[in-house]
Amino acid sequence: MPLPADTFTTYDAVGNREDLSDVIYDISPTDTIFMSSIAQVSASATLHEWQTDALAAASDANAVLEGDDATTDASDPTVRLGNQCQISDKVPRVTGTQRVVNSAGRGDEFDYQVLKRGKELKRDMESALLSNNAKVAGSAAVARVLGGIDSWIATNDNFGTGGASPTGDGSNARTDGTQRAFAETDLKTVIAGCWDQGGEPDLIMAGSFNKQAMSAFSGNATRTVDASDKRLTTAIDVYVSDFGELSVRPSRFMRTRDCLVLDTDMWAMAILRNFQQEPLAKTGDSDRVQLISEYTLVARNEKASGGVFDLTTA
Repeated sequence: MPLPADTFTTYDAVGNREDLSDVIYDISPTDTIFMSSIAQVSASATLHEWQTDALAAASDANAVLEGDDATTDASDPTVRLGNQCQISDKVPRVTGTQRVVNSAGRGDEFDYQVLKRGKELKRDMESALLSNNAKVAGSAAVARVLGGIDSWIATNDNFGTGGASPTGDGSNARTDGTQRAFAETDLKTVIAGCWDQGGEPDLIMAGSFNKQAMSAFSGNATRTVDASDKRLTTAIDVYVSDFGELSVRPSRFMRTRDCLVLDTDMWAMAILRNFQQEPLAKTGDSDRVQLISEYTLVARNEKASGGVFDLTTA
């Protein structure tokens, strides 16, 4: 039936107060699995360097004559490696007026924006460490870029048709191949390769799709049901291999076509300048601050880790 004549409704009203919740809902993920799993060390130059070494291959023919003169064994030098320290920043800017008006869900808009940009910077750093970027020395006109993890893993990498390993020193990105389904046999091959080289891998990282693909491996064919609380367990969170247990973690900030098998003791993040806030000079009626960090990835010995690459993602 039609509305009675001259009935005053909310559509006619001018003075009704707004109903704006004093809570801001943000579910953007901020978990940085890789950075939280590896050590942090100090850097003292824009090029952070380290050395690796290896023993000679074991020989079952090491037998010498009784009384014979000793023969000197050849000595190989250590390998000197390095990665560039990358500068990442976020710069929020808020006007003086906005800082004093009554805002829902936060007090000072500037503080709120600083908090947001800090979380974004942390996500950017995790993404850079897990990238397929090659290191770039930089110049006055070109920013320095750290070599991401994909540009280091070269010894124990399993990839699709047309793919190619990087050099293994961060100087070039790996070549992507044809994507294929995640197979447990490929994962086993990589884990065994890491162990054969002397590594002790303890962490598997994959994106959401391939984390679920891994949970469908035959080793998890028997699903666990807890009748008391009506739970059905279908996930693999610990992979027990022939060479030890590996924690399995989903990562939101790695390449979704990768599955990384990591010996976390053999990776670190070197910090030249730790996360800091630098107030910037006022040039008008606004406030700015630069959130900045300078850091790089340390591949202490890439042979201890590996990866299954070129996986399907849908």
